[in-house]
Amino acid sequence: MLRLLLCTVLGLASTAWGDDRPNIVWLSVEDMSPWLGCCGDDTVPTPNIDALAARGTLYTNAFATTPVCAPARSTLITGQYATGTGALHMRNGNPSRAGLARNPKAYADIPNYQAVPDSDVRCFPELLRAAGYWCTNNSKQDYQFKAPATVWDQSGRKAHWKHRPSADQPFFAVFNHVGTHESGTFPGTKRRPQVVDPADVDVPPYYPDTPTVRRDIARTYDNIAAMDAWVGRKIAELEAEGVLDNTVVVFFSDHGVGLPRGKRCVYDSGTRVPLIVVAPEGKASVSARVVSFIDFAPTMLSLAGMERPRWMEGKAFDGAFAEAGTGLAFAHADRMDSVLDRTRSVTDGRFRYIRNFMPERPRLYFTAYADNIPMMADIRVLADSGKGTAEQWQMVNTTKPAEEFYDSRSDPHEVINLIDNPEYAERIESMRTALGDWMDRTRDMGGMAESELVRTRIWP
Repeated sequence: MLRLLLCTVLGLASTAWGDDRPNIVWLSVEDMSPWLGCCGDDTVPTPNIDALAARGTLYTNAFATTPVCAPARSTLITGQYATGTGALHMRNGNPSRAGLARNPKAYADIPNYQAVPDSDVRCFPELLRAAGYWCTNNSKQDYQFKAPATVWDQSGRKAHWKHRPSADQPFFAVFNHVGTHESGTFPGTKRRPQVVDPADVDVPPYYPDTPTVRRDIARTYDNIAAMDAWVGRKIAELEAEGVLDNTVVVFFSDHGVGLPRGKRCVYDSGTRVPLIVVAPEGKASVSARVVSFIDFAPTMLSLAGMERPRWMEGKAFDGAFAEAGTGLAFAHADRMDSVLDRTRSVTDGRFRYIRNFMPERPRLYFTAYADNIPMMADIRVLADSGKGTAEQWQMVNTTKPAEEFYDSRSDPHEVINLIDNPEYAERIESMRTALGDWMDRTRDMGGMAESELVRTRIWP
């Protein structure tokens, strides 16, 4: 009865589906770049994730649509860019308590609102439910809008695929791990067992090489080790219940590392994510295809044997209705907590073009929440000094260029701006045009004041 009701509400045919469709499990983690053995980083052992890669597809060019969680989750759940639905700012309906504690008037000019996707848009689990899937979410939602009651069969800390009414019913289940979140480095957060010696970590050249910086990087790796054990437990649970052989496992992070100049910045450090897809009877492979979060919703439908609806803006990269990719991944960064900025980016996996619409503002976000990371004190000292190495200009400069262009193959930390190098003029112009076309096509709302955005576009 429920499936019939959903089909009626969503305008879908109520055709009976077979029971041979695969289950799908998301193992999503937070604030983590591809700092994994299977991705070429052996700083910390990650045997369980490496084992997934050994029998699945490792995507080496996977990107978040924004370097912060809530707008990214909005895109993941709807298959639409947050810049076009009004979900682009972090956050639009939940002011930062840390920001308000620092400045009670921090949100005086920022309206409290929810994004409102077009009336025909549905969260993709609704479509899976209408097709007969049991859909559970454990447990974060955070979509920048109140999720309709029809999205999940269960959502919360106890939600689980084991609770489906019949063992024959296929399921889509999300399990979200928060242990790698940036708050895992905060002084008041319980420490995980130490696995990595701070003396053994590589310090990116844009950071000052101080004991505190090394400790925070090492602690981030320690949190990854604990997360890897969590992945092992989730896989063992599927195996013990006899459903692993008919389950697609998708492992990914919601954006890049939760350290300064990673999270909240549109560089590789903030947007490149690990992505592994393990299909039943799969085998190890590596794909250089450029994959974006905009592609996740249509891909989940494709894995379930369903075509994507017209409102989804991405391309399925796996399943029965897989499509050729565009070769480009777009990203945006807008207001972070109460700090306003606006940046857009496009990458083809190697080259990255960035457009800064507020070049008068510094690159590094000093938000009250992120200031809890101990190394931020050392970064502030560096920034206040106005001095640094050539690679630290993004940390110390009080403004930023209107445009940036990087070759992440020769410059993996993206600190050498090639925007004025004539050797790349043609590629720069091509990516500049592609970014502008994307902004027009997706009705980018970033140029509007939020009060105007709410009045004229979200709540007309």
